[in-house]
Amino acid sequence: MMKKTLKASLTACALAAAALTGTTGSALAEYPEKPVTMVIPLGAGGSHDLNARVITSILPNYLDQSVIVQLTPGAGGQKGTQEVARAKPDGYKLLFTHNYIDMLQQYVENLPYDPLEDFVTVARVNYAPTSVIVPADSPYETFQDLVDDAKANPGKIQMAHSGNWGAFFVPTAQMMQKLDISLNLVPYQGGGPALQALLSGDADVTMAFPSALGEMLRAGEIRVLATAGDKRIYDDVPTFAEVGVDGDIGFMHRFVLAPKDTPQDVIDTLAAAFEKTFEDPTFNTLMGRLGESVDPMSGPEYEKLRAGQAEAYENLVSDLTSQ
Repeated sequence: MMKKTLKASLTACALAAAALTGTTGSALAEYPEKPVTMVIPLGAGGSHDLNARVITSILPNYLDQSVIVQLTPGAGGQKGTQEVARAKPDGYKLLFTHNYIDMLQQYVENLPYDPLEDFVTVARVNYAPTSVIVPADSPYETFQDLVDDAKANPGKIQMAHSGNWGAFFVPTAQMMQKLDISLNLVPYQGGGPALQALLSGDADVTMAFPSALGEMLRAGEIRVLATAGDKRIYDDVPTFAEVGVDGDIGFMHRFVLAPKDTPQDVIDTLAAAFEKTFEDPTFNTLMGRLGESVDPMSGPEYEKLRAGQAEAYENLVSDLTSQ
């Protein structure tokens, strides 16, 4: 009888404690207690896909859980982005995206989400310069060859890009504006599909980031005509600045977002795991083999950058659409 009374008293105390703290047994479980999904709003084989494979090979070591890559292309990145915006804010579904989808599209589309209000940054991974590429057997030996043909045949050259107002569309539009040329812009569901279009002969030219170029360059399948920025990446390839496409054109930030209202302790756990991943020697070696940099920024640091990008992209869209 005494044992039953003692057990009942202990049970009552436990329930009272749970009620006072507002927690239950499941909520007390330490995050993460199941695999985390990283949604990429783009197709397979592009630089985000390749970068994500490296991230998710190392991040689980510091998160103590597996991380699954989920490719969800569509509507220029909006489909996957919307899925995460509407996900439960519990840290189990994240978005691995880039600055054009994140901050530019709001000025050209009626988005089913508010990028600044519906997400919070976990971490920036890196940023990368794009390159203008053609097949190895292309008649364009140099960037100037491409420009000369575009001027002689406006709208004839098929330019495959990763989606309207995406990471290849925007620098191409800026390039056409600066050089007064016209290309036929053909959208695909990400950089990977755009690259496949080039290799299969459906497109004359496209762009790509370093992680997507390595194997094809080594195999002699493509030719690089120009690279973004004012510092040469390849000794024999001119920069955008050298061919008259100067300014902040063709750079892409890659970063991870979580739905708004994700608990701060969950964000802190994720941020700490990413920070350790960025310092991991194997991670840095693998990213180096991809040809990608590791340029981490904390969530709060990148949030400030997002606000500045929003303002800059509003002006850019106004400039490009007023021509």
